Amino acid sequence: MVRAIAAVSTVAILSLLGGVWYVSQNPGGDVFAQCRASQVAGGGGAIGGPFTLVDEDNKTVTDKDVITEPTLVYFGYTFCPDACPFDAARNAEAVEILEGQGISTTPVFVSVDPDRDTPEVLKEWTDYLHPKMLGLTGTVDQLKAATRAYKSYYKINESEDEFYLVDHSTFTYLMLPEHGFVEFFRRDASAEQMADQIACFVNNA
Repeated sequence: MVRAIAAVSTVAILSLLGGVWYVSQNPGGDVFAQCRASQVAGGGGAIGGPFTLVDEDNKTVTDKDVITEPTLVYFGYTFCPDACPFDAARNAEAVEILEGQGISTTPVFVSVDPDRDTPEVLKEWTDYLHPKMLGLTGTVDQLKAATRAYKSYYKINESEDEFYLVDHSTFTYLMLPEHGFVEFFRRDASAEQMADQIACFVNNA
């Protein structure tokens, strides 16, 4: 009798643990559960959305024109002394690693400094980092709408000279055409780590 109870208890515990494991691996039936390394308050749907900006060829584009394949979106500015060049170069490296795996992605650099970052300046800067990198900017209202949609922060510091700085957040957002926002990457993520995660999302999409 004792053995029977013990056996039933063991089965019950294993079933419970199996259920806990399943839920933790597939919360809400999330097909990307095994790929995620971050959580977003309000869920992934709280980030991203429609935008209208101007590309490096001085053409007005929307999110539908830009996000046509797995896309890395970063908000910064080309006169940034440290974070932006490093982050954009890392994103470009992640794209190259993925190219070697047969996965095509687009790195996007959205400038929040429209006065200095003209389309011409953006084009030269992004082409230097990666031939696929797309530079975007826009009017003050367009940029406010885009950064608000992506929960991204920026503030231009007033200055009388041309060497002013812009405070801004440094997240890189992974967008998939059919799913929207799926993940963000902090500055401490390496190109290799990013490529591994992005490949997981692409392969499970």
